[in-house]
This record gives sequence, structure tokens and C-alpha cells, in this order.
Amino acid sequence: MNRKLENIKFVITDVDGVLTDGQLHYDANGEAIKSFHVRDGLGVKMLMESGIPVAVLSGRDSAILRKRIADLGIKLAFLGKLEKESACYELMKEVGVTPEETAYIGDDSVDLPAFNVCGVAFAVADAPDYVKDCADYVLDLRGGKGAFREMSDMILKAQGKTDVYSSAKGFLKIVTNMAQ
Repeated sequence: MNRKLENIKFVITDVDGVLTDGQLHYDANGEAIKSFHVRDGLGVKMLMESGIPVAVLSGRDSAILRKRIADLGIKLAFLGKLEKESACYELMKEVGVTPEETAYIGDDSVDLPAFNVCGVAFAVADAPDYVKDCADYVLDLRGGKGAFREMSDMILKAQGKTDVYSSAKGFLKIVTNMAQ
């Protein structure tokens, strides 16, 4: 199975339940508040700095999500898109990769069509069993608790790029590139 990870050139991620814990907190004005894990954000940046673009594909759209995407420097995103199969194909075409070169990480039924069209499917630890059953990998960490980072480390390890996260020298090289 690591052979599949060696070939990954593109990652598409869901948001609610993957980059967040799936909970929506509303303030008195009806604005949803979400929490994102800093390690997931670093995982996004390490993949991108290692030449693996990351796209966001979310059934919801919000100012908070748009802010997080901008902060991470993610250029590709479909927001408010519940039909994820055609969206995945569109994103792959835009990046110029095949389905076999694409990984997707999700947590719920809405992600199953994406699982079917991407070469590698990851489910977070707290996904329902019927979603886990459709995934190639079930992560140990829960959505919003570092699951994306766990996946990014797996991909980078399979591609021999562990210095990015496991050594000071490798990490400093990435940080220097991110600052430019």
C-alpha cells in the first residue's frame, strides 16, 4: 500500500470533521466559530513545500474557512460543494494529475464519492464505520486533532521526505521557503 503513497502528487481535503472536529459553535450573531489544529496547518504547508499541492473541498462555505485557507496559502478550493465526485475530477484536471496520483481525506458519507475517484482514500479515526470501510487508510487521530498531519507525514515518509518534519535542518529549509 505504501507504493500508492509514493505516487501521490496531489491531496484534496474535506474541512468539517477533518481539519476541524466537526462541531459548529455559533455566537449571538449567528456566526459559526471553528477550531483548526496547528499541526494540520503545518502538515498542509509541508506537503505544499515538498511539491504536493493541497486543495480544500468543503460542503460548507464561511468567512472563517476562507480566512484559514488564505492563511495556509492554499490556492485551490471548492466551497459549498456537496457533489464531490465531479469537483475532484475538476481539481485533478486543474493540477494536471491522475486519480492514482491523488489522495483524499474525509470523514462522512458526503466524502464517499471522492473516495471512489481518488487513488488513495483516508478516513479520520472518528469517521463512521461505513466510511472507514471504504477507505484505504484509517488514521489513528480524530478530525481536528491532527489527522491531516498524520496523513501528510505518511505521504512524506513514503516519498522519502521525512527530513521535512523529523530534522531541524529539513524543517528550517521548509520554513525558509515558506517565508519567501
